[in-house]
Amino acid sequence: MSPEAPFPFERLRRTPDAEGPGLVAVDAADRLLLDESENARSDAAPGTIVVIGDAYGALALGAAHDGAVGVRVHQDGLVGEQALARNAAEVGLDVISVPLDADAVRAARVVLLRLPRSLDALRDIAGLIAAYADPAVVVFAGGRIKHMSVAMNDVLREVFDRVDVTHARQKSRVLIARGPHDGGDPVPAAGRDGDLELRAFGGAFAGAKLDIGTRLLLAHLPSTPPGGTPDDPLIDLACGTGAVAAHLALRHPSAVVSASDQSAVAVASARATMVANGVADRVEVVQDDALHRLPDASVSFVALNPPFHSGAAVSDLIAPRLFADAARALRQGGALWCVWNSALRYRSELERIVGPTRQVARDRKFTVTVSTRR
Repeated sequence: MSPEAPFPFERLRRTPDAEGPGLVAVDAADRLLLDESENARSDAAPGTIVVIGDAYGALALGAAHDGAVGVRVHQDGLVGEQALARNAAEVGLDVISVPLDADAVRAARVVLLRLPRSLDALRDIAGLIAAYADPAVVVFAGGRIKHMSVAMNDVLREVFDRVDVTHARQKSRVLIARGPHDGGDPVPAAGRDGDLELRAFGGAFAGAKLDIGTRLLLAHLPSTPPGGTPDDPLIDLACGTGAVAAHLALRHPSAVVSASDQSAVAVASARATMVANGVADRVEVVQDDALHRLPDASVSFVALNPPFHSGAAVSDLIAPRLFADAARALRQGGALWCVWNSALRYRSELERIVGPTRQVARDRKFTVTVSTRR
């Protein structure tokens, strides 16, 4: 059923995500997944193909190009979803972006899955597919060999009768799973650190525990941060599981707090963390690309532990992008409190993008700074 003209992978872009050397919109694992699943997709009825973890749309758009109708696609990252929409418009194809829930995989006959880095994330996804997909579903789960492990086979075998392994090609490989059984909805892991309850679905940064960088930041946040009103909430940017937002809400019982992350699994985890700490009524958690939902010069306080991964790639382009949007959203004189790996030497970037920056704390690995908006 494949058309004569090959799919124009070269037209796909990562925008609005970071673009740069080593950061690609499509790779050999995407191509291998499409090739390995071609026969299964050719027999699939409309609306029965699901794609999960599609970085910037190569899998979903590749399937649509080959004739699939009603392809459902979930991407954890909001910027990936936005890039998919742009890429779909560029190549003139339609797919359906969906949240990762029972309806996303219900009655699916073919699932294309880019293997997540986290085994817990894979376990959540596999369980959902096994619970709600068609009993005859075939799952094609692929990735770059350097990011794969034998443990991934074992996780799939927990809820599938059979897992086959393809030959490697261009340092990529695909696992093919059949015979779903004993699936279920994901349940967040639970942890506690002092008075702070943490909840984390599979794949959330640091899981249900406090990472050491965030711990250092929490220990040095100001005792009376500016803002905290409905019109000027305290902001936890790139919130992950919501540890900073929950800490702020617990420490300042009258404050209004807003947390955001571009990751859907982080947002779900942070919302569960707020419920566990009894502060969900005062903490708004939203999925957002940086702070795009906020007007210019609208807040006085932002806390940030910036990520340094874009998918599987390590990149130093992500943090400056977050610094810039924090600077845009901060009022003059407002403060960005940031923790970062000292080896990354972000201070000059913070000085340039936000304003005067001073070191508040430093340990063997991390630095905490506060930058004042010019």
